[in-house]
This record gives sequence, C-alpha cells and structure tokens, in this order.
Amino acid sequence: MLRTSPVRVLGERDREAVHALLDTDPVGNVFVTSRLMATGISAGPTGTEVWGHVDRGRLTALCYSGANLVPVNAGPAAIRGFADHARWRGRRCSSIVGPVEAVAEFWRQVTPAWGPARAIRDSQPVLEIDGPPHVAADPLVRRVRPSELNILVPACVAMFTEEVGVPPDSGDGGALYRARVEELVRTGRAFARIEDGRVVFKAEIGAVTPHACQVQGVWVHPDLRGQGHSSAGMAAVVEYALAEVAPRVTLYVNDFNTPARAAYHRVGFRQVGEVMSVLF
Repeated sequence: MLRTSPVRVLGERDREAVHALLDTDPVGNVFVTSRLMATGISAGPTGTEVWGHVDRGRLTALCYSGANLVPVNAGPAAIRGFADHARWRGRRCSSIVGPVEAVAEFWRQVTPAWGPARAIRDSQPVLEIDGPPHVAADPLVRRVRPSELNILVPACVAMFTEEVGVPPDSGDGGALYRARVEELVRTGRAFARIEDGRVVFKAEIGAVTPHACQVQGVWVHPDLRGQGHSSAGMAAVVEYALAEVAPRVTLYVNDFNTPARAAYHRVGFRQVGEVMSVLF
C-alpha cells in the first residue's frame, strides 16, 4: 500500500484554518502571520509556500517556507513530515527559525541533506512588553524621513553584518536589502536618532499584525554604546508601537548578548518564549 504524506502545500482555501492556528500564539507567530497577511497563502512568484500537516482532516501544524523556514505548532509527527518534504524539495531558505525543540529536531533530520550550517543560535529569548516602558523615552528618536534613506542604510548594513555575520549586500550589490529598508521607511516603521548625519540609535518594526508587532534591527553606533541610547531608544519605539501599531511589542535576542538583554529588561520587556535559528 502506498503511503500518503500528511504534508501538503496550502492555499487560499485553507485561510481560515491557517489563521486559527496562528492565532493560538499571536506573539510567537507574529512573523508568519504578518507575511501571510501581506502576501496571501498560495505560493507566490518568489517560491514562498506554506506547508500544512493534516491529521484526520484537521490542520495541526504548518511550516512557512520562504527566505526563512518557520515551523508553527509542530510536534514530532509534523516535524517528521516537514523534514521529509524539505529533503525532497531541497534547501531554498537562508535560515530556519522557530521554537527550540521543533527547530532542533527539524535540523537534526535535514542536516545530512542540507548541512552544514554557517551558524547556529541555540537559544534566543523571545521578549514582550504590552504596557508603558519603565524608562524615559529618548525624545530625539523619531520616524526616519525618506530623505534620510542614505543615512539609514549604512547603519542597517552594519547592524545586519554584526548580527548575522555576513553583509546583506554581497549578492546583488544591496538592491533588495535597500528596497526592504526603503519600504520600512515609507510605511513609517523605521525609527532612529540621527545627529549630524550619523545614526546614533535605530530600530525597525518588521512584522505587524492586529495582535502584535516585532521589533528588529536594534543598533547603537559602536562609538556611542554604553551611554543609555539603547534603553531610551527602545522606550521611544515601544511608545510609538503601542500607541499606533499593535497592543503587544515583541522581539528576540541572542542569549549571549548580555548588554542588549539588560537594556530590554530595563525597558520592561519580559521573556515569553525561546527560539532557535540555523543560518546558512
């Protein structure tokens, strides 16, 4: 008897079931929810897909497969199915990100076909704040203006390179990355303190849903670190986000980044989860 795979590529007909599953953890699933709200569920021209694990006719887990591969609500059976599908498809993502147990097991199963990884971040605490920050906001942090794009982009490149370990502009000269930063500026989701043509502090709101938003790209100029810019800057971003974007603000941070974790704690963020990242 032929074995039928419990994994299939989802489409718009699955929208209600997909979003019901995502809504069970609005903070943990903010990135995937935001992407699907923007692009829809059906496979797009970029090759992004959503895989569903179906048990007895019910969607029990899903896996967002794009530039990032993100398992959602995936237990052992779902991870096994997603890993089988991923090995068959071949690696198309630049990272795997998600709950620690799910990502660790998925990576163990696909490593022979996909390995090696460039870097593995075993523990990245997920933090959340849903009330006023505990420290005073920097009054000089504001939305970045379109005319300041050329000031912001080098800071974004520096942050990405420092965080990920490779520059974001090595493949196409930075065109796609610059376009993404430009989109964040245009939509009012890029914030910075800029003095004399130099970025002192910056952060962006990269994912937005009705329930939560996710801050990314937090960076302080290396010459100005240790002066409180991170805490005060984040407090400003939190105030903007809670007032104008979503009722819960979240982010994740490397466990070994002690200064950043201390700064977020001062602002009032609390840990609500933990993710793991595999970078290629």
